[in-house]
Order: sequence, then structure tokens, then C-alpha cells
Amino acid sequence: MKKLSDSDLKKLLRRGVSQIINEDELVRMLNSGRPLRLKQGFDPSFTDIHMGHVVGLRKLRQFQELGHKVILIVGDWTARIGDPSGRSATRPMLTAEQVKFNAQTYMDQFFRIVDKEKTEVRWQSGWFEKFGLEDVIRLTSKFTVAQFLAREDFAKRYAAGHPIAITELLYPLLQGYDSVVIEADVEFGGTDQVFNCMVGRELQEMVGQKPQQVFLMPLLVGTDGVQKMSKSLGNYIGVTDPPQEMYGKTMSINDEMIIPYLELLTDVPDEEIEHYSARMAEGKINPMDVKKRLARELVTDFWNRKSAEEAAEHFARTVQDKEVPEDIPELRVAAGTNAMLSSEITRAGLTKSRAEARRLIDQNAIEINGKAVKEDLEIGKVDDGSIIKVGKRRYLKVVREK
Repeated sequence: MKKLSDSDLKKLLRRGVSQIINEDELVRMLNSGRPLRLKQGFDPSFTDIHMGHVVGLRKLRQFQELGHKVILIVGDWTARIGDPSGRSATRPMLTAEQVKFNAQTYMDQFFRIVDKEKTEVRWQSGWFEKFGLEDVIRLTSKFTVAQFLAREDFAKRYAAGHPIAITELLYPLLQGYDSVVIEADVEFGGTDQVFNCMVGRELQEMVGQKPQQVFLMPLLVGTDGVQKMSKSLGNYIGVTDPPQEMYGKTMSINDEMIIPYLELLTDVPDEEIEHYSARMAEGKINPMDVKKRLARELVTDFWNRKSAEEAAEHFARTVQDKEVPEDIPELRVAAGTNAMLSSEITRAGLTKSRAEARRLIDQNAIEINGKAVKEDLEIGKVDDGSIIKVGKRRYLKVVREK
């Protein structure tokens, strides 16, 4: 592998990067000519990945294009730990069967971004299933409780008097031990993973390995503009979302999120992004136009340019011009039914649950023929041919059966 130019290094080590530990050493390793072993771990807590995951996966792909090897760790053991305190919705405790099911979906989606031929997939169970009590005690003896309570989230919970399960303290140790097993040169993670990555670095030194470098990416804020993107929080853009859905969700983000999304999720050149940022700050360009560029880029990357163009046209017609689309799916209503609206739109797939449907009703986010629904009602009371709109982009046409 050739020595990287300054422009190569800038793209690799600056764009979409929060922190590198230790950057000077990483640069020396990159210029050594030796293919590096790049570790990225994922707990398959849910069935799909979203744009928050894409931030790190895109960076891994850049390293692969330079000839380096990605070691993808499926955290089938750490996923089973979850958050025993029950305080984290993003880390549920899972059974081995759930983990296996979720992981298969993950694998299919990972390789829409990362080069499968340059990736080695490893399951934690490959080494942890062989662990006995002696191994666990030996691993836990390498750190003190005080060291782990220094971790920000543990420290806050401890200070507030909230419980911390013993099994939660195992999580960083298991993740760190992964690095020892695969002899990682670099570990990739979000900024919320710095403690766990550093545990891996320390464990490697303890067993005589060269400590891994740590490559931290920023956490992508979700479509709500508040919390990090998470499927459990519903503020995500999925990599398998249909083109119109992906485009529409992207168009719903706050204006201040446009530039970070362009930097972290697209290949739009830095110069163009800087131009957009300056023009929006000066009020010389409508943020909506830049957001459309972002939405087109994402749909093109995950689908194709034709789908992006069709999604843009659909958005302009149904959201900007507020036209009802022609190809609305039908909701067939049997005569005499007393089923509720919330139940029927959930059955049709427009909401994930009746609870979500009722929440949307409370938020005036469900309309019938252009008027907000004020309370859940029997679907049998809705006139034949009525148009039900859920949120900004989902429609149903009521068809009464005789």
C-alpha cells in the first residue's frame, strides 16, 4: 500500500471523525504498508440498522478501499446482557434466538455499505461459550470498581442513587476482550463507546499485545433533532426504508442538522458543503433546497437515481403541493364492523401498534378528508371513499364492502 497523501489523510482522519486515540501512531501504522485489522462491534438489539450506524460503516469502507481488513464483531453475548436495570430502551435483554434472528438481518444490511469480500465476521460466542468461571474471575480481576464508576453514565447513576447491575460492569470487559481475541489494530465506535474501547486497549497491553488505536465517530442526532438516532425511539431513517419514506424522513429533519448529515452520510465534497453552510448562514439559499440535495443523495446511494427522482416528485406533489397521491392503498371495511380506526390503520401497516396510532390521534397527526381526527372512532362510521392520512406521507382510501 502506498503512503497516503495529505488530502487522503484529511478525508480519512478529519471528515466524520470526533477523536482518534492515538492519531500520530495511527498515521505511522497507515504509512507502514501493513494491512490493519479494523474492529467494529455491533449488538444486534434490533432487526434493522439505520443512518446512525452508517456513519461508522462508511468510514470502514474508506479504510477497506485502502486495503485494510474489517473484523466485524457480532455481539451475541453483550446483546444478551442488555441493560438489566431496565433504564435503557436502546439495550433490551435478548434471548439467544432473538439475537440470531436480528443478526441475520444486520448482516444483510451491513454489506450494502461495507465490502463483504474485505470483511471477516466473528461471533463473540466463538470464544465466550468456552469461558468458565475461572476465566470470568481472571478477567474481572484486571480492573477495579472505582475504574468502572469513572465511566460517565455509571458515575451519574451512582451519584443519583440509581442501581447498577453487576452484569452491566461485565459489558466493557467483554467488548474489550474481543479486541484481545482478534488482535485488533484499530477499534471503531461512537463517542459513547470511548470507555469500552479504552478497556480493550488496556487489556491488550496487559497480555503483551500492541494497544489498539481508537477511532471515534460522532453520534448522529435523530430526526427529532434531540436524541441520538435510535430505532427504539422512532427517530431513525432506516437503510432499507422505501425511497419515498427515506426521502420524506430526511426532509423532516431540522435545518441545523442538514450540514452534519451531509458531512457524515454523503460524499458531497467539503467545498460544496462549506458553500451551502455559508449561504444558509447568510440567508442567500433556502435550507429546503439543500435538504432536497441531501435527500436525493441518500436515496440514490441506497436505491438508485431514478428512485431518488421519483421520491422527490412524490414529496413535492403530496407534501409541498399537498396533493393526494393517485396510488393510495385501499382499506377494505366489512359491513357492520365495529373495529376502531387505530386498529385498522395498524392492521394496514401505517402504524406499528394501536398505542402509536392513538398517540398520533392525540397529536392531531391523523386526518380524514383533510380534517384532524380528535378521538379514536369506529371505522364503520367513516364514509366510503374517504382518505385517511397518517403523518405526512402515509395514506389509505376507505372502501366499504357491501
